[in-house]
Amino acid sequence: MNYAVEIGGLEVNRGGRSVLRGLSAKLEAGRVTGLLGPSGCGKTTLIRSIVGVQNVAAGEVRVLGEAAGSPPLRRRVAYVTQAPSVYADLTVQENVRYFAAVLDVPAREIGRALEAVDLAGAGGQLVGTLSGGQRSRVSLAIALLGQPDLFILDEPTVGLDPVLRRDLWALFHRLAEEGATLLVSSHVMDEAARCDRLLLMREGALVADTTPDELRERTGEHEMESAFLRLVEG
Repeated sequence: MNYAVEIGGLEVNRGGRSVLRGLSAKLEAGRVTGLLGPSGCGKTTLIRSIVGVQNVAAGEVRVLGEAAGSPPLRRRVAYVTQAPSVYADLTVQENVRYFAAVLDVPAREIGRALEAVDLAGAGGQLVGTLSGGQRSRVSLAIALLGQPDLFILDEPTVGLDPVLRRDLWALFHRLAEEGATLLVSSHVMDEAARCDRLLLMREGALVADTTPDELRERTGEHEMESAFLRLVEG
């Protein structure tokens, strides 16, 4: 099995409190893995650990064969945070053009990235005038520019209408079919059904590493939210 991310015995403490408790997991390359669980369960802390920007108390995280945060990973890993990382006083196209120049990406990729997130017609709009969901899609367009091997997406569908959510999940699976690995976090349990594999978290611990079908079979529940509740409540 080819793994893009390997996590062993990861422990993170913050403010004297254990946030992640001996967590171990592996992400299969070329798959869409969902990281799901209630708000505050440690999803973002785990993501930050994979990206290499989180101080850890113990354990190891290896990403694409390198230690998390290693310089060689900078162009191979795209991290889209919950808060859009874009400039409000620039237009959509100016934002994407700026990051394309930073990444030394051909200008033709700008249109492709905007089209992929359904913003091709919004290139002239100031980012400061966009909705939260639109700003998140600008961040995602920027992440697409470098054609990275690993996408880490923290709550990328928050604030989006059902049609755009559907279209973005279709995009995630196309990226995986082209060879990329995606870790997509969400607290919306119905999105679990859209993933190839699931990491389910609660209170800083991994409660399941499974697939949607395996989770349904294990719990006897068809709906993902009901299956998760059955799992954690025993």
